[in-house]
Amino acid sequence: MAHESLWQTLVHLRGNPRACVWTEPLWGLSMALVLPYLSVYMLTLGVHDAQIGLIATVGMVAQVGFGLAGGIITDRLGRRPTTAWFDVVAWVIPCVLWSLAQDFWFFLAASVVNGALQVTQNSWDALMVEDAERGQLTRIYSLVKVAGDCSALFAPIAAVLVAQLGLEVAVRILFVNAAVVMATKVVWLYAWSHETRQGALRIAATRGHSLWSLLSGYRGVAGMLLRSRGSLLSLGIMALVAAVTLVNGTFWQLLVSQRLHVPDAVLPVFPMIRSLLSVLLFFTLIPRLTTAVDLKRPTLWGFGVYLLGQLLLAVIPAAEGSATAGTYAFLGVCLLLDAFGGGMMFMLSESLVALHVDPAERSRLMALQRTVVMLAAAPFGWISGVLSGIDRTYPFWLTTALLAVGVVLTWRTWVPTHGGATEVAAVLDAGEAVQGSAAQASTARGAADPA
Repeated sequence: MAHESLWQTLVHLRGNPRACVWTEPLWGLSMALVLPYLSVYMLTLGVHDAQIGLIATVGMVAQVGFGLAGGIITDRLGRRPTTAWFDVVAWVIPCVLWSLAQDFWFFLAASVVNGALQVTQNSWDALMVEDAERGQLTRIYSLVKVAGDCSALFAPIAAVLVAQLGLEVAVRILFVNAAVVMATKVVWLYAWSHETRQGALRIAATRGHSLWSLLSGYRGVAGMLLRSRGSLLSLGIMALVAAVTLVNGTFWQLLVSQRLHVPDAVLPVFPMIRSLLSVLLFFTLIPRLTTAVDLKRPTLWGFGVYLLGQLLLAVIPAAEGSATAGTYAFLGVCLLLDAFGGGMMFMLSESLVALHVDPAERSRLMALQRTVVMLAAAPFGWISGVLSGIDRTYPFWLTTALLAVGVVLTWRTWVPTHGGATEVAAVLDAGEAVQGSAAQASTARGAADPA
């Protein structure tokens, strides 16, 4: 197991981890095709920058509410049915709303409903890892990360549609496709998975308890979280990364399209390039930097390189007319830096959180953690919208500052990972496993990172 390649892990997965990982290619054939266009699509339909930022913030607030309820819902219904029902609520229904959108109110409604993704993210994560071996955790998260990166390989399909039909018509068609494919994914995952052992225990333990009594249980869970310095640090890291992801996911396309004058049809090419670079780095350089027992240095590398990418994006000179060769060269460097920094921070933040979670309270702890992260990140959508209305580079000066805070936070308040060298080496073994084969491809659920 210690020297098993990532490819071997993918082939040998069984049970729920296999069901969750192997169904992820459908993400690339649905949401990954259309999300890179969402902000530009809103702009086309008359939604301005400040409203786009407000929609992003309202969506994050909705995620806070759903996130807090997510642990209770997951425990009451079970990991498997919660994932099925709330994947429909969080993705199928919003896709229908997006496909029919006419103005700001359609997008606002879709954003609120899409907030249910925090319920299904919690239940899906528990479904995937609760019956998995602890030493496989980061291998599984590595597969999810690589899967998400490779999903962008389908981006040329969207580019061809936009070039042929125009942005508005093409995006509406892509959202209809996303609704159908995500519904298929829901059915496939439900049929192929089973309730986890811990899920069955939590269903039995919560049966007959009122909603308020279950909510009151969060006090004890919050106490567990507050007593762990490592968990608090990992929460801070996740919140900063979530805020940067929110800003990038909302305003990256606007800066590239409106300020740097990159044609709309080219927009999906950037996530494809970034994803390919991320996969390459994930199978080569990143594993070499994450083999140490203490993760402080890799975390500093991740924050630092991510910061450089955001800073460069903010200072790229805008051409008078269409984007020049120099513009594309600068964007290429930005993508390389973001691929490295973003890849590092995904692996490390997820691994740190997983190492500190009490398995008996995984559902409620993770729900509480996600709620705190979303609550901390939520204001940055609206703030970035206001900044973008003034100057489209300002949101990326903000992300640069947030990542600088991450560097300082890691440097000054680092808490060594618990469990000793053996356990940390096992959890980070995916860093070495990824060296085995750079050609493996899957896709992934994850944040809609546009670049």
